[in-house]
Amino acid sequence: MAAAAAAAGTAGAEAALAACLEALLGSRSSANRVFEVLELLQAEEKEVVLSAIRTCSRLFGAFLERGELFVGKLPPEEEFQQENHSAEDKYKIWMRHRYNSCLNCLGELMGHQSFQVKESAFCTLMKFVELEAKHPLVKAEWSFNFPQELLKLVVKSLLPTEEDSSLLVSRCQEYLEYDDVRFFLMKAVAENIGNVMQKTKEVPLPVYQRNVFTLISSIVMPSEESEIKNFLVKQANQEEWKVSKLKEHKRAFERMWLGFLKHKLPGSLYKKVLVILHDSILPHMNEPTLMIDFLTVAYDVGGAISLLALNGLFILILHHNLEYPGFYKKLYSLLDPSIFHVKYRARFFRLLDLFLSSSHLPAYLVAAFVKRLARLALTAPPEALLMVIPCICNLLRRHPSCKVLIHRPGGPEDMSEDPYVMAAEEPSESRALESSLWEIKTLQNHYHPEVAKAAAVINISLSEMEEDITEFLELTAYEIIDRDIKKETTDVPLEFQQVRGLFGKKDDIFAEHFALE
Repeated sequence: MAAAAAAAGTAGAEAALAACLEALLGSRSSANRVFEVLELLQAEEKEVVLSAIRTCSRLFGAFLERGELFVGKLPPEEEFQQENHSAEDKYKIWMRHRYNSCLNCLGELMGHQSFQVKESAFCTLMKFVELEAKHPLVKAEWSFNFPQELLKLVVKSLLPTEEDSSLLVSRCQEYLEYDDVRFFLMKAVAENIGNVMQKTKEVPLPVYQRNVFTLISSIVMPSEESEIKNFLVKQANQEEWKVSKLKEHKRAFERMWLGFLKHKLPGSLYKKVLVILHDSILPHMNEPTLMIDFLTVAYDVGGAISLLALNGLFILILHHNLEYPGFYKKLYSLLDPSIFHVKYRARFFRLLDLFLSSSHLPAYLVAAFVKRLARLALTAPPEALLMVIPCICNLLRRHPSCKVLIHRPGGPEDMSEDPYVMAAEEPSESRALESSLWEIKTLQNHYHPEVAKAAAVINISLSEMEEDITEFLELTAYEIIDRDIKKETTDVPLEFQQVRGLFGKKDDIFAEHFALE
């Protein structure tokens, strides 16, 4: 009975909305019926709210196209009746206020518990963005129009502070393909971040910051100015519009990201930003050097965050002349046993190999890295060893002066203790050049045959050609086991004497007492 009554109530509300729409579009004398539509936007039943949203979409969409909303600076509602306006203007001003009420209601509905309602409200607001751009309600400056205030309302509703909106943000992707929408959305997000974070007095807002990251990390920037040609609304002098300029897009993009990153981030978000920073953020900034402070602070944090900051720092060092005096000292300190087990191991070793590729590095520095890697290799898993051993050998090939670690002419035959100081923070104080790579010699007795074989390379003179370690960077224990299982082997002898049946051994005591018949 309750379900039937609810269905009847929904049907009645939909019929009432249809009647209101017809009356409002048919005659201005029915203008007050707009309140009935706005009231149903706040109904409790989801179906009624959805129907009211659709009605608002059709009603105010028609009003915008027909020019029935006031254009210009909107007078306050309590004052315009007393001013000297024509009856036509009074109607348009009044209806414009109802339109604004509708926009505010739709913004609130983007926080509704039903995703269907959220999506419908969002799509309706974006429809109004398009219509306002074509039929502006504000007098244009320099003959260019875009409803920035309405888009700011959409962004504000899209980025709540206490609720995850990632699903709704994903719905936004189709609109971000438009260059003008993307440009003004970036400006709106930058302003929204400033407003929200200022109110909280710099206290982190994890949910809000995750919502912002979900939105801004999905923005795909054009790389050439010729790519900026897909606009939601075509302007008269399109080429002169600043939205057509790549430099302006980069400036808006840069301001948005800098505004986001200047506030303290949750640890998990810190990592996500650093993962995409080098290829999705830095290349699209007018001045990538503005990220120096963020990256150097991240590099000093330690752990996985420092590893991830390496990529961005490398770009700034290589292409933007960043000077970082303690760079190699910090890089050296990152080498600890956990490095073989972190999620970003492959990325770290790829960059480590790159940073140590210069032939101008002092021998003591390279030797310190080689020796530290060798010492850590003693407790590393096989999949890491198959990468680390070739990496060490490549460093010895690049820096021949470090080969004294594997062969020291005239050196002491008996070295009772290793002079290498593992605990030294400075590579120059580690005494690595006085040591030897006995760790690699030890690994020649490793239980895994491939590791033992790789370690045996130092027994002979190293070839000049470096080994390619890229195939080992992503290697996992599962892949090693799977490879070993699939490997075809010849017959392996299990005994010294060939087996002749179950009791076939010579002088076998069982054969004296038992027989198989």
